[in-house]
Amino acid sequence: MSHHRRLAPHRDFHRALSIEELRVYARRRVPTFALEYVEGGAEDEISLRHNRDIFEQMRLVPNTLVNTSARHQRCKLFGQEIASPLIIAPTGLNGMLWHRGDVALARAATHAGIPFCQSTVSNVRLEEVAAQAGGRLWMQLYVMRDRAIAREILTRAQRAGFEALVFTTDANVFGYREWDRRNYRAPAKLTLRNMLDVACHPRWLMNVLVPRGVPRFENVVDFMPPAARSAKASVAVIPQLFAPDISWDDVQWLREQWRGKLLLKGVLNVADAQRAASLGCDGIVLTNHGGRQFDTCVSPMEVLPSIANAVGNKLTVIVDSGFRRGSDVIKARALGADAVMLGRATLYGLAAGGEAGVTHALNILTSEIDRALGQLGCNSLDEVGPHLLAPTQPARSASVLTLAK
Repeated sequence: MSHHRRLAPHRDFHRALSIEELRVYARRRVPTFALEYVEGGAEDEISLRHNRDIFEQMRLVPNTLVNTSARHQRCKLFGQEIASPLIIAPTGLNGMLWHRGDVALARAATHAGIPFCQSTVSNVRLEEVAAQAGGRLWMQLYVMRDRAIAREILTRAQRAGFEALVFTTDANVFGYREWDRRNYRAPAKLTLRNMLDVACHPRWLMNVLVPRGVPRFENVVDFMPPAARSAKASVAVIPQLFAPDISWDDVQWLREQWRGKLLLKGVLNVADAQRAASLGCDGIVLTNHGGRQFDTCVSPMEVLPSIANAVGNKLTVIVDSGFRRGSDVIKARALGADAVMLGRATLYGLAAGGEAGVTHALNILTSEIDRALGQLGCNSLDEVGPHLLAPTQPARSASVLTLAK
């Protein structure tokens, strides 16, 4: 890229033409520490970069002279139609990007005709999200040391009408995100430099912190020690609640307790996918947690073909980690995925403009999917398959995507 081609956002995030440009708007609006929590990867961030490298290595082969005037991107997920093969992924601490960010994400998903998955460590109670957003709601679950937390959350989610339960299995040991930790002098205590940076973001301050203060983990706050229920104290306590002893016994127990669709999030090999199917799961999410947990981990896109071939007729196969373009979604469909979960892509929209920003992010991606279908000579996602992918050689250089620190 020549030196004069720079993304220089105006105040109106609607002018962003890509997710990367929307990211620039997000970086202007929120303090460094808040966006670093969103963007950071584990340790050397090799997995984080590799997630993008995979997409950049893949090439699509178009068909020409095909009438694509009737093209659409609708598809079915668990027997019901969705407007696009997208799901907003479960992410925590969304309230640090925008006031009641979980509601904003859920409402944008509902208006776009796609599912929203709420995190256990979200900042709005799941009942409030259900009441204010409606639509197809999924609940993500961390099984913690106190299994009573899981029991209460799944009971509440069933009562509130959530369609699916998504059990996250790859956070039993917390990843070490070094760049994130460098923003703090102690748990939940920002460095002086970051405190000054916060003061330079008055719009964010008035939206997020004034007058309510740091948002709490509302769905699990009742299970914390009384002294740790404040917003700042709970940030340090949350990692201690996670269970390092989760096992396939927990999957079997959840299957017995949960009446709706059950998905495992964190599957990256065929054997685990087959075991999930044998225990009665309805779907799996192939993920390396966006590069946030285990560094030098494989990309979900690398293992997607073998897993889809092994269990695609038994399980709904969803993939996440690194999706930034509509063409990325097309590549995932070509390799056998039923749908894609979006994490950072929609969080950039949330940080830039709340619900309207999320909607803009989704509009960017669905427009790109539409164009890609037309340019490939496809009228629907059913026509997308491995025949559209060209063989590629492994890249020798690092990704051109570099996260600014």
